[in-house]
Amino acid sequence: MRATLKPLFSLASIFASPRRSSIFSRADSSNLVLLALSNFRRRWIFTTGPLPPPEWIEPFSDISDVASGNRNPTPSPWAVRVLGLLYESQDMELNLDDFCGKFLIKLSPNFVSFILRSSELREKPNVAMRFFRWAGKQKLYSHKIECYASLIELLSTSGDFDSVKLVFDELKQKRLLMTVFAANLLIKSFGNVGMVEELLWVWRKMKENSIEPGLYTYNFLMNGLVNSMFIESAEQVFEVMQNGQIRPDVVTYNTLIKGYCRTGKVLKAMETLGEMEATNVEPDKITYLTLIQACYAEGDFSSSLRLYHEMEEKSMEIPNHAYSLVIGGLCTEGKCMEGYAVFEKMISRGCKTNVAIYTNLIDAHAKSGSIEEASRLFGRMRNEGLDPDEVTYGVMINGLCKSGRVEEAMEYFETCERSGLVINATIFSTLIDGLGKAGRVEEAERIFQRMMEIGCSPDSYCYNALIDAFTKCGKMDEALALFKRMEDEGCDQTVYTYTILMNGLFREHKNEEALNLWDSMIDKGITPNAACIRALSTGLCLSGKVGRACRLLDELAPMGIMPDSAFEDMLNVLCRAGRIKEACKLADGIVDRGREIPGRVRTVLINAMRKAGHADLAVKLMHSRIGISYERMGSIKKRVKFRLLLEI
Repeated sequence: MRATLKPLFSLASIFASPRRSSIFSRADSSNLVLLALSNFRRRWIFTTGPLPPPEWIEPFSDISDVASGNRNPTPSPWAVRVLGLLYESQDMELNLDDFCGKFLIKLSPNFVSFILRSSELREKPNVAMRFFRWAGKQKLYSHKIECYASLIELLSTSGDFDSVKLVFDELKQKRLLMTVFAANLLIKSFGNVGMVEELLWVWRKMKENSIEPGLYTYNFLMNGLVNSMFIESAEQVFEVMQNGQIRPDVVTYNTLIKGYCRTGKVLKAMETLGEMEATNVEPDKITYLTLIQACYAEGDFSSSLRLYHEMEEKSMEIPNHAYSLVIGGLCTEGKCMEGYAVFEKMISRGCKTNVAIYTNLIDAHAKSGSIEEASRLFGRMRNEGLDPDEVTYGVMINGLCKSGRVEEAMEYFETCERSGLVINATIFSTLIDGLGKAGRVEEAERIFQRMMEIGCSPDSYCYNALIDAFTKCGKMDEALALFKRMEDEGCDQTVYTYTILMNGLFREHKNEEALNLWDSMIDKGITPNAACIRALSTGLCLSGKVGRACRLLDELAPMGIMPDSAFEDMLNVLCRAGRIKEACKLADGIVDRGREIPGRVRTVLINAMRKAGHADLAVKLMHSRIGISYERMGSIKKRVKFRLLLEI
């Protein structure tokens, strides 16, 4: 027997020699060891008969690496071979059996746990589950709690929550002894997926086994509670840490700030930032990025900018996303030059730009009327190798249409089509609106038809844009037909749709049809806005139905729908139309109903006549006591009517 083992011991002594790295590479050594074991197995059969019992193998050959605290110890050669057998196949379990039988080995619980934590199995939850079940069927083997914890972590990362629950239920029945490693891994896993009941079970088991939580344990627990929106419980854990021996670190504070931001308590999150500095815990880029995101979501762009400046003052690394949010906030507020300054500073620091940042800048410049600068930025983006998306094309088309440069907008539209991008309804509605306002109604109609042909369902904005184009060029029949088509296709007819049509109908002197449309809108439960009321009231006034317009306002007042500027709009439109008599009659009606004080109505009427070119009447009214003075008829005082202006 000694003669049989001698070659194996000789080969092992070579690998144990300090000079082995100069003789063989690590991979060659592993393969030679496995080859030697295979030869040893065959020689044993021929010389001694029965095989020895299988040997339990561990994940690391050199235990000294693990004992010394090396974070990247060299795994055993067995680990690589076993991982090579784990793939989606019906023969996986059979291959594992043959391999272990060939080399007389069994996989220890530590080895199984190590394999389950390997990166190769991260995207293979089904394979991991099968390997776990196969390992549990080895003779004289039972899973340790670390095996369950490693599998639960893998399954939770892959999002297989049903399997997580199944494995956890099995773990509870085993009544295994909780360890620090398993506790941290389980709390981290359950916390990331928001399984609070399971997380608290692990916490209780730690207490039962006298395991004192460390900083990582507390942080994992805090993260789990925050992810599950148990912010008050997270605050309690935080207070325990503040009053205990284990003090909160930057990760703890970041987790609490994340919880406050998720629940809309941004002010409290900002206060927590102040507490960090007071307790000498230095905030990092994650702290600031979380707060900048929260402030941006709340529309508090000034606070986002202030936090950005704090990061600059502290010479911190500013993430690309922080730059994107700050630039986006400045652009939203119309501060395109300030946004561009931050953009240039971002580039000077070596940060990479992206399409979203360029799109924000292009949109801001286009909306501020700097369409040339927007076009220059668009070209710069292309030169830097960034391909514009449909949103970028959309803001360029919108800016060009608003500037009246419809031809250029059409060129961008065609380029977008040739690029293979999906053109959304927003781009179509913008282009239809631009063509309609330019009087190119036929082209707008063709764009609408092309939209239908490519399968892009028009929304209410597209319909409204084309209906508006039809009404402004006098094609009321086509506009009403499109309105009916909206209803047939189930597209929402909004208050803007009704406003556009009522304006068009009053313009064509189809007053009764406009009133019928108003009644239909009210019957459908659509609440009129200020523009809609203005369209109806001014339309009635221009058609000579001032009394009916006043009655309409009286009907709306009890419903709480009464725009402050309604009577001003009516007076202005009547004066512009030269209908001073009707304007005076309306002013008297407004005062008689007690809707406005006489002095304000008088001022509005003076301004309306002056702007409409009736300066003589405005001066006459200003120097008279009409509207604010009273005349006596016996014992009765009556206010001097505005209609008297036309008699004096």
